[in-house]
Amino acid sequence: MSPPPHRTAGRPVTARLTQALDDGPMSRFQWGVIAICVLLNTLDGFDVLVMSFTGKTISGEWHLDSGTLGLLLSSGLAGMALGALLIAPQADRIGRRPVILAGLALAAAGMLLSSVSQNWQQLGALRLLTGVGIGAVLACSNVIAGEFASRRWRGLAVSLNSTGYAVGATIGSVSSVALIDRYGWRSVFLAGGLATLAVVPLAFRLLPESLDFLLNRRPANALSRVNELARRMGQPDLSTLPDKEPTTLTSADGFRRLLAPDLRRPTLVLWGAFFLVMAAFYFVTSWTPTLLVQAGMSAAQSLTGGTLLNLGGVFGTALLGALAARYALGSVLRTYLFVSAALVVAFASSTDTLVLAFCIGAVIGVAVNGCIAGLYALTPSVYPAPLRATGVGAAISVGRVGAIIAPTTAGWLLDAGWTPLALYVTTGAVFCAAGLLLLAMRRNQPAVKAARDTRPTPSSA
Repeated sequence: MSPPPHRTAGRPVTARLTQALDDGPMSRFQWGVIAICVLLNTLDGFDVLVMSFTGKTISGEWHLDSGTLGLLLSSGLAGMALGALLIAPQADRIGRRPVILAGLALAAAGMLLSSVSQNWQQLGALRLLTGVGIGAVLACSNVIAGEFASRRWRGLAVSLNSTGYAVGATIGSVSSVALIDRYGWRSVFLAGGLATLAVVPLAFRLLPESLDFLLNRRPANALSRVNELARRMGQPDLSTLPDKEPTTLTSADGFRRLLAPDLRRPTLVLWGAFFLVMAAFYFVTSWTPTLLVQAGMSAAQSLTGGTLLNLGGVFGTALLGALAARYALGSVLRTYLFVSAALVVAFASSTDTLVLAFCIGAVIGVAVNGCIAGLYALTPSVYPAPLRATGVGAAISVGRVGAIIAPTTAGWLLDAGWTPLALYVTTGAVFCAAGLLLLAMRRNQPAVKAARDTRPTPSSA
């Protein structure tokens, strides 16, 4: 029996639309979507690290011990893990756009309320709330940026998000000094909250839903929304969508699907890589200023070293994206990981020479931030559209566990008599282990390739 006429008519147009998105030149509209995602990540970079900028002042005002300050520093990261694990997967069911908007609203509320908190318990709870919103935004903005980019520029699109994060961290580290000196630590939270709140209507107006989600989930008015995207990308309208039963996965089904036989190995490899890389990254970014002081540098010099790490991250993430447009992303990421391993050891051995340490520190920022950006860029390509936000959110959550554990563990090891050099050598080994672990992804290419075939086509609709 021949297929109904509307399916025959709809299929080739749908195929041309998805092929135009995957293989055609990037339109101004697509780059605009990516620019919005970069802006969201810039705000997140500021909001995530605000406790790092204000922690010393808050600790002095409220007479907090190091353990309590550590809880405040970790509460935001714990919230991000919860947001990526519990909120971001909802994007596979209700859409990327509403989850991003809800995450922005949560982050803005958390930041604004933090500016009027009266004790560390209130601030800790509000940092958790802020982190939940940021975790959802980070996961979903990386997904939607990748879904609006062509195959050639997908790595760059997602890497640019991480560039935004590094830019936000750099702006925060510089502006917080002036804000705290003039208006106090509460002004830093207020500034971040107002900036995040101001972006909510901008994102509501300009951020579209992804084509992948509309074609796979078929929400209300899917055809008109697909045609609106098609027109904005300079493509013809569709008369109808190919027949396809909507996916009805629950959150639990989605997590189980990540560990199904065809996805189990890449999922476990990504989880392991995220855990290792984020643990190493947050050790470097959290402890480097303190260890520089212990090595004999002044507090101002140590702050300069930390700022150079963030500045290096701006260039490192952009460079990774540019290289990924020309070479295989997995190979570029592994190179970054092995170079990071060598650099952190060289850095720990160079602290006696100020200029050399600063130079290596800036290059470390290029490398270690590129490692994070590479993982963010690689992960969405592994999962089909109905599981993409769930897969990215789960990987980020596992990584946040490493981010929470590593700085605390480093403190314990220092108390136990470890030297900074020993810690940096261990961190180098962790980067190497992540690079070796990603080799297992290559031995599972058939499953990964199948998972990348995500958009409805004439044969799959």
